[in-house]
Amino acid sequence: MNIRLKRLNELFRRDLSEIIQRNFQPDGSFVTITKVQLSPDLSIAKVYLSVFSPNRDSKTIYSYLDDQQKQIKFLLASRIRNQVRKIPELHFYEDDTNEYVDSIEQLFKKIDKK
Repeated sequence: MNIRLKRLNELFRRDLSEIIQRNFQPDGSFVTITKVQLSPDLSIAKVYLSVFSPNRDSKTIYSYLDDQQKQIKFLLASRIRNQVRKIPELHFYEDDTNEYVDSIEQLFKKIDKK
């Protein structure tokens, strides 16, 4: 991955975090963008989200963000229009890092018991 793509990934992550937290975060929930991966041609941005919502199902929050994708993309375009020519298509995914870490910890516990 080249340096420009890394910088753009971080720029998108930071700006999308601010946009979602200020304008599209449902009440009683906390949405965090953990990682953004842009395709090499900058046409698609995979946005990985971590959702904490004690009173709502996280799938409803993902569907809400998918429904608001055009508005999110418009707000993002107004922020970064000088850095890129074309605003990429946004795809939201659940970040499964915590589940991965838990599975690795379970493996270490099994090894430690032996």
